[in-house]
Amino acid sequence: MAVAEIPEPVDTTSIRVVETFDDFYRREFPRLVALAASVGAGPGVAEDLAQDALIKAHRSWSKISGYDNPGTWVRRVTINLATSSARRRTSELKAKLKLRSGASLALMLTTTQHEPIWAAVAELPPQQRAAIALHYLEDRPVAQIAEILECSPSTAKVHLHKARTSLAAKLGADGSPS
Repeated sequence: MAVAEIPEPVDTTSIRVVETFDDFYRREFPRLVALAASVGAGPGVAEDLAQDALIKAHRSWSKISGYDNPGTWVRRVTINLATSSARRRTSELKAKLKLRSGASLALMLTTTQHEPIWAAVAELPPQQRAAIALHYLEDRPVAQIAEILECSPSTAKVHLHKARTSLAAKLGADGSPS
């Protein structure tokens, strides 16, 4: 008579449910559009950048879905794409300025930015723009901002502090340009 083997109990605490990419996409797309727009991309460009970041995530979904927080990865990609896009647009605007006498870069930038506050945010350095967007648009704590920006929490606090100080100098108490 053979002895029946009793299977060892399965540790269910280590089992992780992997989210489908479709669910991830539906949840993250609107947030990524807002993030890209606040980091310096125009509304139409922000949608394209969010889409590009999600395409990159989809291509590597088997790897990214295993991360503790795939949203952190896709936000980092979105911020990088938005920063590159803003840098490219600024270079294009500067080139146009050289061709058009009398035009100012600030005037050209504000015509694409309807909100005075976000126009002021758009003038901040990339890391400060990203920190402001993550904190105020997504209500993220400093620790998550630091993780997304790949810096220490104290550096994330410095980015927020410098951004707030700069915005306070640029904007009056009512949020309009001084």
